[in-house]
Amino acid sequence: MKDVLMELNAKIYVAGHRGLVGSAILKHLQAAGYTRLITRTHAELDLTRQAEVQAFFDAERPDFVFMAAARVGGIVANNSYPADFIRDNLLIQTHVIDAAYRSGVQRLLFLGSSCIYPKFAPQPMTEPSLLTGPLEATNRPYALAKIAGVEMCWSYNRQYGTRFVAAMPTNLYGPGDNYHLENSHVIPALIRKFHEAKIRGDKQVTVWGTGTPRREFMYSEDMASACVFLMSLPEARYDELLGSDEAKTGVFTPPIVNIGVGDDISISDLALLVKEVTGFDGELNFDTSKPDGTPRKLMDTSLLNRMGWTAPTPLRQGLEAAYQDFLASH
Repeated sequence: MKDVLMELNAKIYVAGHRGLVGSAILKHLQAAGYTRLITRTHAELDLTRQAEVQAFFDAERPDFVFMAAARVGGIVANNSYPADFIRDNLLIQTHVIDAAYRSGVQRLLFLGSSCIYPKFAPQPMTEPSLLTGPLEATNRPYALAKIAGVEMCWSYNRQYGTRFVAAMPTNLYGPGDNYHLENSHVIPALIRKFHEAKIRGDKQVTVWGTGTPRREFMYSEDMASACVFLMSLPEARYDELLGSDEAKTGVFTPPIVNIGVGDDISISDLALLVKEVTGFDGELNFDTSKPDGTPRKLMDTSLLNRMGWTAPTPLRQGLEAAYQDFLASH
């Protein structure tokens, strides 16, 4: 098979281009000189409707697909709307993956989440640790939907010879993030909370949980760089990501590649760092009645590193850029 490199004139569909990940991927592709980029807003294309999705793929016939569209949120959102999270994500990814196969897409990158791995997976979490233990209960519906997306890519690869890969990013933050105090992830929530406390002159800010869990955080534009890097790999290197047919090989190798930075930080230390970046000079209080979630989530990024990519942005530098984005947009 000849190399299927992602040439600058390739037709590329970025699903979810207004979200944190999708917008970063679109920006990266534009900066790299790609000119045939396809996007649709939710108003223009409802990915939960199968007929609309298939009609779109039939009309546009993209060569490559970045599957970044999803219903996402933090612990509170996942706890409050579990049915919405599993329903919408199953519908969105099922329709896009199937339509990509039917319209002859050359490569598809399905964006998942580190929450697919077991709650108590050995750290750092390797790709084969998938399905080796129970999930974190607070986001199990979302995680199960994403696991189904991985299995769908894997199954279509085995049955139809597609070349679909699943990328599992660690916790992301950066330009265009959701800064809602309850429905956002930890970094944007902390940025807004500390900034507003500074403006009000508060003496104290309350952070949810004990502060002891450790998390890995990655700047969203680094994530976009990694995604484009993976989709541009020569065929032989890309083959290494497609997983194996366990029924034939006896080896459990899902078509997953972890995307992360390779180190983590406690939530308490993260809060102190955001406190410094935003210039809040009050005290921290940890509300231990609120859930912590998984004790630790660190990605093993050795596969991605062997492919030739490592994350370039240090956490403090990324937080400073994210805070400037928050100030500009809010």
